[in-house]
Amino acid sequence: MTAQAGKDMLLKIEGAPGVFTTVAGLRARTISLNARTVDATDGDSAGRWRELLAGAGVKSAAVSGQGIFRDAASDALVREAFFDQAAKTWRLIVPDFGVLEGPFLVAALEYAGDHSGEATFAISLASAGAVAFSAI
Repeated sequence: MTAQAGKDMLLKIEGAPGVFTTVAGLRARTISLNARTVDATDGDSAGRWRELLAGAGVKSAAVSGQGIFRDAASDALVREAFFDQAAKTWRLIVPDFGVLEGPFLVAALEYAGDHSGEATFAISLASAGAVAFSAI
């Protein structure tokens, strides 16, 4: 596998059913996939080594990004998702890895700006249900 350009990672939000809009102006993106473990160790565990219960943990996904809003459509969709606090369907595309899609809540939305620079934003998403994965 060759090196991938970070700009090729895409974050999209569903506006109308089946219609996804790319969140414009993201300069940095991070996707974190997590699975909690369930400790099933007991007095009969071999050598008192920890035993984990396969498939029993809670899975979650978190997404964060920062950049500048360059497009009114994606700005409006993100702002609406935050203020409504309704789970919206998001699509996360990671080149040479796959596509993650499912409901996410906007956990944090920050706006900032320097006097002599552009206005910036930062966003954090938390999975709010089953996230589907399809390999590219």
